[in-house]
Amino acid sequence: MELTDVLATNKALVKVAKLYRSAQADVLDALALHPGQDVLLWLLGQEPDGMTISEIAARLGVEQPTVTRSLSRLDQGGWFVREPVPGDRRATRIRLTHKGRAVIPKIEAAWRTLAETATAGMATDQRAAFVELLEKVRGNLRTLTAETE
Repeated sequence: MELTDVLATNKALVKVAKLYRSAQADVLDALALHPGQDVLLWLLGQEPDGMTISEIAARLGVEQPTVTRSLSRLDQGGWFVREPVPGDRRATRIRLTHKGRAVIPKIEAAWRTLAETATAGMATDQRAAFVELLEKVRGNLRTLTAETE
């Protein structure tokens, strides 16, 4: 790859990543959430009986302390409750409250806004190709990192 192509590729990837993260933060701010918190709450919303911290960590592909920190940041929002797990004194089940369940459609709407804005002007087949290319880029970059999911 020529240096001009290297520079153009790196510049485009960095600019898109920064801009997407900024747009995501702005859209989620209207819900009093930060990037990452939406995914955690949405995941909990898929499990009406709640999940343990270890289950959340496994589904998100992160370490348990990461989930614990994220939950601590969300703790004051009234999004979820912590419940003991019968038969396991060390485990805690996290279950969404009514407020937490009510925000799930709003999170999905925020994601729709981001996706539709990012792909505006693309035909359906172009959007599919775009996602396929992004997944290819992600797979290629995973060879340089420890990301597993």
